[in-house]
Amino acid sequence: MNVRGLRHFLNTGGVVAYPTEAVFGLGCDPNNRKAVQRILKIKGRPQHKGLILVADNFDRLKPFIAPLTSAQIQKMQQSWGNAQKPHTWIVPAAKHCPKWITGQHRSIAVRVSSHPYTAKLCKNSNMALVSTSANRSGHQAAKTDKMCQQLFGNEVRILHGKTAGAKKPSTIQDLISGKVIRK
Repeated sequence: MNVRGLRHFLNTGGVVAYPTEAVFGLGCDPNNRKAVQRILKIKGRPQHKGLILVADNFDRLKPFIAPLTSAQIQKMQQSWGNAQKPHTWIVPAAKHCPKWITGQHRSIAVRVSSHPYTAKLCKNSNMALVSTSANRSGHQAAKTDKMCQQLFGNEVRILHGKTAGAKKPSTIQDLISGKVIRK
């Protein structure tokens, strides 16, 4: 799919399956409520849990995040850049951040991806993307485009590529408390 086609697809509520650091992810425009609800329905995931946003650079995440100190931003940025050890941060959400992304939380989970494919996808679409594992809720995440095809058929557009080979999904850590939620 060319860049213009990709942008149009995502801007009109399309859902993609794409390779990330450890597994394939399901993604869409986080500002498109219907697209997010479609992902939640496909996965069987309740909205109250919230979702992760991924981007190729911090600037794409800023609209969703409450103001942070330069030290907090630096701490997050220092953890990004290693495709074998992806790191997701839970940060305070901006007041206008969509509830269909944050769920029951006042925070939002964000990551700048070091996977070249994921970063290029965000760059080419000119947006941060929802990033949730490509699976049915409670089941193993797909690690290949072939597995995505078996799981989802034509429910999503599958973007072909390979994961970065990370052994585990991203670490999830609360920026304010420092607490590690998932290692």
